[in-house]
Amino acid sequence: MKPQDLLFLLILIVLLYKKKPDLFVWAGIISLVVSMPLFAKWVFFTAERLVLYAALFFLVSILLNLKTIRDNK
Repeated sequence: MKPQDLLFLLILIVLLYKKKPDLFVWAGIISLVVSMPLFAKWVFFTAERLVLYAALFFLVSILLNLKTIRDNK
């Protein structure tokens, strides 16, 4: 397990504890912004992982929003 994987899991656990979809969206955007310079420097492994992490952050945000909508009905 690489250091970025451990950092991702730590951030994911903290954000899941808070259960705020907005924070997941911001984490996804930050992951994408950080991955851009890495793609430019041809550090593809880490950049690709950051894009996958961003997708997972966005997915969790969508799921939390859907849960909120379902609970409000």
